[in-house]
Amino acid sequence: MPGIDDTLVRLGLPRIAGVAVVALTMVLLLGSCHHKKERPDDRRDYRNEYVDDIYKDNGKSEKRGKSRLRKEAESWIGVPYRYGGHSRKGTDCSGLVMEVYAAVYGKKLTHNSADLYNKECRHIKERELREGDLVFFRFGKSGRINHVGIYLDNGNFVHASSSRGVIISNLDEAYYRRGFVGAGRVL
Repeated sequence: MPGIDDTLVRLGLPRIAGVAVVALTMVLLLGSCHHKKERPDDRRDYRNEYVDDIYKDNGKSEKRGKSRLRKEAESWIGVPYRYGGHSRKGTDCSGLVMEVYAAVYGKKLTHNSADLYNKECRHIKERELREGDLVFFRFGKSGRINHVGIYLDNGNFVHASSSRGVIISNLDEAYYRRGFVGAGRVL
């Protein structure tokens, strides 16, 4: 039975090449044994870093502690989108507004963005926005209001995106600027 030396001679390779192939194979095999699979508890929580970054306002407002609304809003970030939902297992935009308003202000609101705008808010100008006001959008061809978020500050608002779940966005982002309809202060 031919050995590795016979095979190397037939291929015209010196014996050192065989040793190199065996050594390289061993290094690769042994190296892969030490790979540590990532477990859920090893993952870094980027949510808090994201939230801290989104609230940086370049000195435009006073330094102050986070409000109850901000704390509640941050606790919802990352919740997946679910049409008709209003829980931490999944929520849509008006469900998020409904739950946050109940938790922070003790107010019971409707679970419909168009009704929120038309029946439960006093319309205000964009320049009058303050924390807790609602911002409304129209996307698609329906012609009616179909999205709502809660204004935080400096153009930032929290909402449930159908593609990304609960996130914080800014009114100056092109997508939201195009769809912006108006703002309202809950009665």
